[in-house]
Amino acid sequence: MELKDAVRKRRSIRSYKADPVPQKVLTEIIDLSLRAPSGMNNQPWEITVVANKSLKELCRMNVEALRAGKIPFSDFGPPKPSEGIYKERQRNLGLALYGLLGIARDDKEKRMEWTMKGFRAFDAPALIILCSDESFDDRVASSDTGGLIQTICLIALEYGLGTCINGQGVIFPDFVRKVAAIPDSKKIHICISIGYPDWDHPANKLVSEREPVENVVNWVGFD
Repeated sequence: MELKDAVRKRRSIRSYKADPVPQKVLTEIIDLSLRAPSGMNNQPWEITVVANKSLKELCRMNVEALRAGKIPFSDFGPPKPSEGIYKERQRNLGLALYGLLGIARDDKEKRMEWTMKGFRAFDAPALIILCSDESFDDRVASSDTGGLIQTICLIALEYGLGTCINGQGVIFPDFVRKVAAIPDSKKIHICISIGYPDWDHPANKLVSEREPVENVVNWVGFD
């Protein structure tokens, strides 16, 4: 697959087949992805891959906490809400997704049901969790880890796999540490759901929009 094709083809996969992803395949994907760049070659990322009973346990804990009204709180503090054009883009994505799912705006039950799926890592057979040591500057560690995440998502396509970068799967850090034995000295950034896409699921037909170049780029010093 050409790199340009992979970039265009990649999308967030929000429903997966039950087929497990072989550890050998995950190892190959991650091994190649470790060529991602990082500042001063620090390679701040630390990776934990969770599957099978351990992943089911983490998802169960997430869902129970959500139902109990527990407030999510990441290692980087409470999330900052989007505003302005950023909020509008987020809203448009939600409208498009719920439209494909056939979920009405006032259907609270189905909306909650879909939210639960997110807290179950979209029922993926494996979850890649990205962390960094607390000694790193958050800005640098997050930037470098983002490069690794994109690389994983692109390489996964070569294996017929889909991915979804999400925070819901690790929204309760204490549960992640308990299930995955991640020490307190490691900050949990985000996770990637990974598996074989269920192309029959309507959510996987969503292709999110992107702004045109002229809306996001300022050219300085060009004639």
